Amino acid sequence: MAYVVTATWTVQPGHEATVLDAIEKLIPLSRAEPGNRCYHPYRDPEVANRFHFFEIYDDEAAYLAHGSSDHFQQFGFGQAIPVLENRERAFYETID
Repeated sequence: MAYVVTATWTVQPGHEATVLDAIEKLIPLSRAEPGNRCYHPYRDPEVANRFHFFEIYDDEAAYLAHGSSDHFQQFGFGQAIPVLENRERAFYETID
């Protein structure tokens, strides 16, 4: 089984570029993490301040390592998350 995470970030109006910049920096670094199988952020074409993430990790430990990584601390917690209106996450396991 793999560990699946979906997330939605709703950004405070006027901060979309800040969050987009953080996400663009996170993409290559997150995809290179050990245990990361898939890291796909995408943007809602109907709602400019809403971003979604689809992520797959080998296991929950790999996901927790992602959240503790230097790059997520810097660009996620340090840059993007402070300007969010809302952050939602859901967790799943694949059926193999």
